[in-house]
Amino acid sequence: MKTEPAFDLARDLFDKLATQSFDGVGITRDTYGPGEQAAHDLVRAEAQRIGLEVTTDAALNLYAALPGQDRTAPKVLVGSHLDSVPRGGNFDGAAGVLSGLAVLAGWRKAGFVPSADTVLVAIRAEESAWFPVSYIGSKAAFGRLDAAALQVCRRDTGRSLANHLLEFGGHPEVIKSGVAALDPARIARFVEVHIEQGPVLMGSEQAVGLVSSIRGSFRYRSATISGAYAHSGATPRELRRDAALAAARLITEMDDIWSRRAEEGHDLVITFGRLSTDPDEADFSKVAGRVDLSIDVRSAHATTLNLIETDLQDIADRVAKKGGVTIDLGTKTASTPAQMDPALIEAIRAESKSLGIPVRSMPCGAGHDASVFAHEGVPTAMLFIRNRNGSHNPREEMEFDDFMEATRVLERGLALPVTNRKDPR
Repeated sequence: MKTEPAFDLARDLFDKLATQSFDGVGITRDTYGPGEQAAHDLVRAEAQRIGLEVTTDAALNLYAALPGQDRTAPKVLVGSHLDSVPRGGNFDGAAGVLSGLAVLAGWRKAGFVPSADTVLVAIRAEESAWFPVSYIGSKAAFGRLDAAALQVCRRDTGRSLANHLLEFGGHPEVIKSGVAALDPARIARFVEVHIEQGPVLMGSEQAVGLVSSIRGSFRYRSATISGAYAHSGATPRELRRDAALAAARLITEMDDIWSRRAEEGHDLVITFGRLSTDPDEADFSKVAGRVDLSIDVRSAHATTLNLIETDLQDIADRVAKKGGVTIDLGTKTASTPAQMDPALIEAIRAESKSLGIPVRSMPCGAGHDASVFAHEGVPTAMLFIRNRNGSHNPREEMEFDDFMEATRVLERGLALPVTNRKDPR
């Protein structure tokens, strides 16, 4: 296969995305808003220009297909998302879409016809920062999005997901009915490329990671600890119902649990990302009567998630009793851990070796659409690109040479032979 991905095209589109998405501080491509839509319009126009077959589904996921030699064979899918968190970076999600587009554009230019249709998927609404629902676009594509999610409101507009969908031409009634745009039995494989969101590859000699599994999670986004406001100088310790002290105890005890469970061999991360008192009522001279916080627990194993949730409930009960407070964890959201396909991973590893590009095997700590494909029984693989400064911030820093290495590995993974397979469900 004597082809070369269209790297100049990818570089140009990265620049255009950055220009049109800059919010004055970082990058904002808001889910089912003008930012995400402009990114989809840009990719759609380029896909049409190079001659790909472009369609969308009810959730407005974008599909750009390069026809294969056997159009009846299961399709090869590649892609990621184009939305971002508020004030995020330019590469999270977009790197996977543009990597796939670069491969298909290169094949198209060289006249290479893959064995089966190869389809770029630009997935909607991967970031749950806008709507508190995980994997909206990919779940909807498989007919798996809970109908109740259509009534969830976006955090900044207060308008429902259904309303936002209708604004941009989507079809919430189709999603509600459970009609699927994708059939797992008709997908040979799915490969997602993404920047690494942690520092592991930065500390190694490898520019490319090969993901073994994607951690699942449970989250309490809006937990509340309620005590009693009191004068800081006049209220003795034994009469206080201090919400701030209870929050500190909850956090430190959960950190101790993290340490203990990790020593027992559990894969685990625990994060309290939000922690605040009421700015209108709290004061330096008051005992805190209320603390709002979030809790994010992730693991590659469902058994560990269940264990830690029991630990959390026990600790919350104990802390509440000790401090005379009430702890309301609020509504839970969750995702299930996903394992990448071992055979596909080994095939991609062999291809990377033949290219002379070393890859590092590693788990993925963040959630990705690849997990939805894996849970549907689609053979799934994920490639990481080395990235400085993490993600979800304006300082994402992916070297383009690293992007090129990952894209060359991706190309080999997409070109692997396609065989018919049984319905995985």
